[in-house]
Amino acid sequence: MREIRFLLTFLPSGRIKQIMSGGKKNRKPAVVTPTEAILESISDGVFTVDMDWRITSFNRAAEEITGVPREEAIGRRCSEVFRSSMCGADCALQQTLQTGKPIIGKSGYIIKADGDRIPISVSTAVLKNGDGQVVGGAETFRDLSDVEALRRELDSRFRVGDLVSRSPLMQRVFEVLPAIATSPSTVLILGETGTGKELMARTIHCLSPRGKGPFIAVNCGALPDTLLESELFGYKAGAFTGAVKDKPGRFALASGGTIFLDEIGDVSPALQVRLLRVLQERTFEPLGSTRSETTNARVLVATNRDLAELTRSGAFREDLYYRVNVVRVQLPPLRRRKEDIPLLVEHFVNRFNRLQRKSIQGIAAEALSLLMAHHWPGNVRELANVIERSFIMCSEGLIGIGHLPEELTAHGLSAAMGADVSSAHDLLDAQSIRTALERNGYNRLAAARELGIHKTTLFRRIKKLGISLPEKDGRSGKARIQ
Repeated sequence: MREIRFLLTFLPSGRIKQIMSGGKKNRKPAVVTPTEAILESISDGVFTVDMDWRITSFNRAAEEITGVPREEAIGRRCSEVFRSSMCGADCALQQTLQTGKPIIGKSGYIIKADGDRIPISVSTAVLKNGDGQVVGGAETFRDLSDVEALRRELDSRFRVGDLVSRSPLMQRVFEVLPAIATSPSTVLILGETGTGKELMARTIHCLSPRGKGPFIAVNCGALPDTLLESELFGYKAGAFTGAVKDKPGRFALASGGTIFLDEIGDVSPALQVRLLRVLQERTFEPLGSTRSETTNARVLVATNRDLAELTRSGAFREDLYYRVNVVRVQLPPLRRRKEDIPLLVEHFVNRFNRLQRKSIQGIAAEALSLLMAHHWPGNVRELANVIERSFIMCSEGLIGIGHLPEELTAHGLSAAMGADVSSAHDLLDAQSIRTALERNGYNRLAAARELGIHKTTLFRRIKKLGISLPEKDGRSGKARIQ
């Protein structure tokens, strides 16, 4: 792009017009110089305008990208040919002619002749004649349709619903999520507090055939037994003092959709019996009722506790455990998927920009380094809170260390100073290598294949990043040779 602007700067506008417009009919074509041949052969669209904003040249790629023939474009105002998001006050070429400074890689879009919207990247320069006088402006633009399609493809790999992750641990979950969603079976979602269990439940619901039905979430650990029972199953008028009219329960409201029982491990043994009946027979009795009612709601449950251990200790019914543990989804803590932190930060920045109508550009490298070094006991929820609090302190530009919460910087700076890595890139690289090694039983050859690098590159990175390895080799179990 820079070379193109250089060529345009020293190519007389009259010569560009003559060569690139093809000249008048029946006129012998002029000899094409190497510079002019380059302009015609490149894949970037190139056009020039005079001081009245009328197009004086229009290369072959400009024709192909816009769908406008050269003979129709030349002589018309550029705003008539380019129906662009950057026309008017946001015109990049106008800014260049006013300031004399080139603009490089500004993003926008144009509307083609057939009505299609095309994403483009624009660069501009002042156009001078052979005497150095400004005679107009030159603009190059690149069709980013393929790049945008690739970005959407990559986004689809790293995003399912509102869930975003590039971690191999989460990618395994993403792979089976469509099959889980289409199944009518009960799903048990396990994970620490803040890992996104409810978000996972909502995603399963949205991807399921019940996606247009209601999604009803109940936090079983936040309500006492008596209130939780009435919330789940409802009650009839006169069932207790103050019950002046019938009230449907959450199971009834979730009919045709999904009910999500969060923190099911906190439910008392007495209420577990009633839940077991709903799961087995799909029937329940509202408080004060003498007749059973049915529900066709799909049941998703979640807990941050070890249900298997609760079952062994007798705190959770064994028959209920096997009933809810039909399909299990395990959400890893954020400390085991730190490679997701940059992606999650970008996701939250975009989200809070929309909510708070700001235009924060992202996060500075040194601030990201502190986030990568943090242990994240509160997991993804804690990260979201950190970014939201940073938005209060940061009004524009990048989120820096000074915008992060004090408790995070106090611990993060000391952790970063004592770490073997010195940048966010190295922290991310180290976490990816550790995850690959753990997943492959510290078989370094298998880990290198998974990471898509040569084994010698992996050995070099392990040594540089100071990653400790077990005393036994992952392939044979023999002692590792130092």
